[in-house]
Amino acid sequence: MSYYTERHGMRVPIEHTSTITTDMYALIFACCEKYYNNIAWLWPDECPDGQVCCGLDYVKFTGALKFEIPTLYRDSNGRIDIPGNNYYSRDDEYDQYALLDYIEFIAQNCRDVTIGSFHSYFGHHHINLFETDEVFTKYRSEINNIFKKTGLLYTLTEARTVERVVKDSPLSTEIETTAEQVSEVGTKELLEEAIMLFKQPHPSARKDAVEKIWDALERLKTYYTELDKKASAAKIVKDMANGQAEFITLFNAEFKALTDIGNSFRIRHHETNKIDITDSRHYDYFFNRCLSLIGLAIQYLN
Repeated sequence: MSYYTERHGMRVPIEHTSTITTDMYALIFACCEKYYNNIAWLWPDECPDGQVCCGLDYVKFTGALKFEIPTLYRDSNGRIDIPGNNYYSRDDEYDQYALLDYIEFIAQNCRDVTIGSFHSYFGHHHINLFETDEVFTKYRSEINNIFKKTGLLYTLTEARTVERVVKDSPLSTEIETTAEQVSEVGTKELLEEAIMLFKQPHPSARKDAVEKIWDALERLKTYYTELDKKASAAKIVKDMANGQAEFITLFNAEFKALTDIGNSFRIRHHETNKIDITDSRHYDYFFNRCLSLIGLAIQYLN
């Protein structure tokens, strides 16, 4: 649903970001709290009148999360909470990636429930637990709606994992599908691992993604095993260029440029004379540039 000011272009565009502010944290945390009954099967709180579930045993739940998600924010009393939720915690530091773990934990463990009869003496409802998990669809939709309206560059996937959304990247569903169809196992595995790492939210994964995509590039050059590396690479370039001399020159230059980058920067080699990459956005640039060439090349493999 869009509002009047959105429909008429009167709103300032949402600023996209990977940083989860305390306000954003509060929205996400509240959404997760709504689904506590759906994970009650893990730690059921039993009605004193009989062995009937009446909700989530919060003490057992929070105790278990100390080991499941050790860095998830807790208040001064050790309770899972929202950072900045009171005067004394307004300057507390928090691990935003632990919150993404929390989202995944709920996603991977939520099951369907129905609310049963109300037990007036104890003031709680009995809860019927089921082994189905259709509720995940609703949970995923709500989480992704929060990501969208806050401008957070993350998405909760059908696989119940949080991935980052990369703006202006050549990475697409089509490229992923093409990568899955590469017949040479080593190249395929390196590409799939690089893409998986690139989607991970934590910036440190980008370094590993770039290393893997460069490994895939080097492996790709030897794709045609009946030829030596130089001849194999030449065949790949010729096929990409449809035999057109100008494109052969262009693609040869790009392969060489990427090889030089891999040898000069601290990507695949870690000698002290290699150039360090200290800005995570540069990792995005390197990954996207390398993927652009590979993504085109693998369309011409036979």
